[in-house]
Amino acid sequence: MAGRMISGAAALAGMVRTATETDEPGAHRVLPVAPELGGLLPWQGLRRGSTVSVDAGRAAPAGGGTSLMLALLAAASRAGSWCAVVGVPALGALAAAESGIVLDRLALVPNPGPDWPTVVAALIDGVDVVVTAVPGTVSGPIVSRLAARARQRGSVLVPFGDWSGADVTLRVGDGHWEGLGAGRGRLRRREVTVTARGRGAAARPREVVMWMPGVTAHAAIPPIRTKRPAVPESASSREMATVEGRGGGGLRLVDPWERVAGGGG
Repeated sequence: MAGRMISGAAALAGMVRTATETDEPGAHRVLPVAPELGGLLPWQGLRRGSTVSVDAGRAAPAGGGTSLMLALLAAASRAGSWCAVVGVPALGALAAAESGIVLDRLALVPNPGPDWPTVVAALIDGVDVVVTAVPGTVSGPIVSRLAARARQRGSVLVPFGDWSGADVTLRVGDGHWEGLGAGRGRLRRREVTVTARGRGAAARPREVVMWMPGVTAHAAIPPIRTKRPAVPESASSREMATVEGRGGGGLRLVDPWERVAGGGG
């Protein structure tokens, strides 16, 4: 099975014990991230015990928050860390794999229920990086309790949504798409500005311009000059976003990770 779907308390407890038992003594205090993202974090990676939130934004289908969240986990996963994603039912294993996450060390809890803080706390006990969707407004005591547990256990808590008090908050700003010509065709990639704000060592705002989907520094890829509206049909689906028609001639931009996640899992 691609990834591990956790649906019960017993299964969750067993999975956490497994992750804890395989954790190496003296594990590095900073988990790796892609070099492009390292420049946004004061520790050049994910420091154990920290809280790094990803602001999903309101325009979820085209906002890039899901791509950024997955990219944040990829390098740590490939280096041997366990990761868990809680409360994101639309996220599929295919999207995670194409972003570089090792599925053998990924746990998915798509529907944790109303007692989601308990589920997240249990995962923090044995998983290196725990992503949790933020279900609306979260009370201060819950925020403090989960952050304190992450510090004590040496896990990295990654709230996916609006979260007060994070050490660092990453946000995808406005950008523009490339690959669309004369109002039709396929969008290939999006140039976005990712900003980081936080407290302490992260108090000074940082930003980097990069391409999504995937995470590639802006300077690493020259601009695409499209000679015709559509790219070849053989182009990889993970390199393209799609323009979907709506009634009345409107268009909707679809983040390719959201599209893959919705189609399978």
